[in-house]
Amino acid sequence: MTFTLIATDLDGTLLREDHTVSARNRAALVRVAEAGARHVIVTGRAVGWTRPVFDALGYRGLAVCGQGAQVYHAGEDRLLTSVTLDRQLARLAVERLTAELGEVRFAVSRDGLAGRVVIEDGYRYESLLPVYTVANREELWSEPILKLYLYHPDYDDDRLTACARKICAGLVDVTHAGTGIVEALPMGLSKAVGLSLAARRLGAKAADTIAFGDMPNDVTMFRWAAHGVAMANAHAELLAVADEVTLSNMEDGVAVVLERLFPTA
Repeated sequence: MTFTLIATDLDGTLLREDHTVSARNRAALVRVAEAGARHVIVTGRAVGWTRPVFDALGYRGLAVCGQGAQVYHAGEDRLLTSVTLDRQLARLAVERLTAELGEVRFAVSRDGLAGRVVIEDGYRYESLLPVYTVANREELWSEPILKLYLYHPDYDDDRLTACARKICAGLVDVTHAGTGIVEALPMGLSKAVGLSLAARRLGAKAADTIAFGDMPNDVTMFRWAAHGVAMANAHAELLAVADEVTLSNMEDGVAVVLERLFPTA
């Protein structure tokens, strides 16, 4: 198999649990660049949450952030595209979810290069990434947003995702992006949409692309790309559509595949 575009998710895929990139994965990405192929980061994180990874990797290419909402040029620190979630639709989704499910709590990812993730009181948050807490739900809507995060104390991620999709059908799309991360997005937005835009700018096509991921929000990316590689730690929904399964993110599963595809001379 020959690929000229390598698309990697970050959390649970390229990154270790401490949010770092291993030396082996770094070396594999150097091989990719030396062979003339392009690496595109495709992540659910918005740009503000992804910048530390760009800095650590010395990454200067295109990246797809915010579940496809942002196509970002890291070298120029510039947004090429940005798709926001209509705040009136987000409010209506919140009203419907609260009416149906009761104790739902919410957070938002704000638009822009420095957009913060803002959480309301009661929203469970267990990541190492920085957030800003507000006391009043109305403050969530004070600036343009990329997406809405959902949390319910009595629902696991899969159940909350399924219920939210049914309740919010026709208003927003709902995806499961990681442990404790259920998100509402603009209708039709996905990683595949953002990746296709980035690929077009790079002169690449789906047939040229291999994608790596671990969660259901990577399903659309796998369906778009010629070859989808799931991590051993991947969610069952992604494993079901993967063309290949590699080792876990803690075992450098991305590097294992790239070393095979891009051997040293």
